[in-house]
Amino acid sequence: MAPPHLMTLADLSVAQINRSLAHAAHLKKLSQPILKPNATTTKLASNSLQHKSIALLFSKRSTRTRLSAETAASLLGGRALFLGKEDIQLGVNESASDTAKVIGSMCQGIFARVGEHEEIEELARDSPVPVLNALSSLWHPTQIMADLLTLHEHAHLFSGASSSKATTPEGLPALRPLTIAWVGDSSNVLHDMLVTYPRLGHKLRVGTPSNPKYHAPSAVWDKVKEVNCEKGIFWTDDPREAVHGADVVVTDTWISMGQEHEKSQRLKDFNGFQVTEKLCKEGGANPNWKFLHCLPRKEHEVDDEVFHGPRSLVFPEAENRKWTIMAMFE
Repeated sequence: MAPPHLMTLADLSVAQINRSLAHAAHLKKLSQPILKPNATTTKLASNSLQHKSIALLFSKRSTRTRLSAETAASLLGGRALFLGKEDIQLGVNESASDTAKVIGSMCQGIFARVGEHEEIEELARDSPVPVLNALSSLWHPTQIMADLLTLHEHAHLFSGASSSKATTPEGLPALRPLTIAWVGDSSNVLHDMLVTYPRLGHKLRVGTPSNPKYHAPSAVWDKVKEVNCEKGIFWTDDPREAVHGADVVVTDTWISMGQEHEKSQRLKDFNGFQVTEKLCKEGGANPNWKFLHCLPRKEHEVDDEVFHGPRSLVFPEAENRKWTIMAMFE
């Protein structure tokens, strides 16, 4: 039997997503005592990875994903082995298939951050242990899990006083149906939003430039239709129209790794897409709208007033990469 791999959140049911989020919140709460300065307890939240290792197979540099994975494995009693592209033979003298077989014979899981999505599919095809997508050209499931946990933790910001203490069946703070706006390129972060948020009862409004190169590829839309999410998505080339009624506004880099040679043209194409108070006011966003960004951030994507202001949830969002990855490792 093939091990359970995770390429995108489309691979999980709504119930599995909600259970994973609740478990992440539980692990976060249990771990706090040993993370405090001068803590006297050393009891881990779980020993599920005791005597086990997870290979972090990264062909792209990382800050949050690497930190999250290494600290998460440690808090589960295990070890994360960082394998950068300069450290191993993958892509030089060894195929992905052979690499997956070797790593799988010595580690209990592979957390892979790759370039093209085909690379992680090839790893998963021949890996004897679970492969979890830490990022590929098409999908970024762990980021959306962190975003969801952040939204649940701040559910009181979107609800009236009468419902601010309501919880889900899994014990998370209940999150009312939200209107979530995406302003920017159709990136791997957006792609996992497309197959996830509508299934959870949220509306998604997407604003990208009119050029088809900035739209989701057919492989993503096939997944969107497969999980019946297309009716919950509105797409426009007007960023003001995209943020209309938005409770949450999200953006990401306009120039991903490997696209640096397109910078000049991309900045022209995305003129007017910077997330600002002015944009969201003119577009008619919810007056109490909040902001998310997966980081690292550049000022042309969102201005300082929003990024460093009270609307921003980006740093709780960044920390929650750790707790959601911890839950997914378990």
